[in-house]
Amino acid sequence: MIDPFGRAVSYLRVSVTDRCDFRCVYCMSEDMAFLPKAEVLSLEELDRLCGAFVRKGVRKLRITGGEPLVRRNVMWLLGRLGRHLDSGALDELTVTTNGSQLSRHADELFRCGVRRINLSLDTLDRDKFLAITRWGKFDRVMAGIEAALRAGLQVKLNTVALRNFNEDEIDRIIAWCGDRGMDLTLIEAMPLGDIDGHRADQHLPLSTLQEDLAERWTLLPSEHRTGGPARYLEIKETGQRLGLITPLSHNFCESCNRVRLTCTGTLYMCLGQDDAADLRAPLRESADDGLLDAAIDAAIARKPKGHDFIIDRADPSLSRHMSVTGG
Repeated sequence: MIDPFGRAVSYLRVSVTDRCDFRCVYCMSEDMAFLPKAEVLSLEELDRLCGAFVRKGVRKLRITGGEPLVRRNVMWLLGRLGRHLDSGALDELTVTTNGSQLSRHADELFRCGVRRINLSLDTLDRDKFLAITRWGKFDRVMAGIEAALRAGLQVKLNTVALRNFNEDEIDRIIAWCGDRGMDLTLIEAMPLGDIDGHRADQHLPLSTLQEDLAERWTLLPSEHRTGGPARYLEIKETGQRLGLITPLSHNFCESCNRVRLTCTGTLYMCLGQDDAADLRAPLRESADDGLLDAAIDAAIARKPKGHDFIIDRADPSLSRHMSVTGG
């Protein structure tokens, strides 16, 4: 699949649910209204959609949410998707999670063919963790991380850098990840969805943070790539990588190779644009994939050049929440 700007689309992020057992303050409001179950694709439909994308050239699938591991029977879907790894049609099957359900699912994730997960964690302070997640249980997440490492999963921490919240913790998080052999990716807060508060108050440019970190850590250029938007550095003191995802201070659109599928069958060709394609209708209209393939081709043909994120608007750049779009 080649978009209008010559970029090969080989990476699909799939949200299997918009529901989450956390209410992180930069992601959603505390009183969220989630989608009716009738609007959400069945696991069988999600399997068929993913299969269509793999057949058309997707080499990496990332399962996201919301929190994907709260979806009932989601491990059945992951087991089904693992067949594409066995056939060689897929290079990687990964999961993004908040860690709350990892203690009971880590071993099975490995059996399904998952070898690498991204885990969202913004603080190592128990009280601040509760403040930012609202509903999260710190000890459960810590136990989940240990379970994942024991199961043989490579864990990469995703940390949203937030002004006046965790900017004084980044050194501690780097050292903590280094002790556990985990890479760390720092992410700028993205202006998606209405939240309680103003996003400009949260925004911490990673260019500024990187300069600060370089005073205490030896940050070396790295050619490492995972197919995602992060730019990587090597941390000499820990031997681990530091990723930077900078949609605001450094636009990464020129190398974008991904699209996002929601749990309702809506395909977003760009995280930062509202244009989307309905794949649920052609999926359900025919058992044959001809209509579905045509709808996917038409969507890729209008993938935009880049997003339009601006942090200091009074309103968010887009009204939908990240939990709806998918990780």
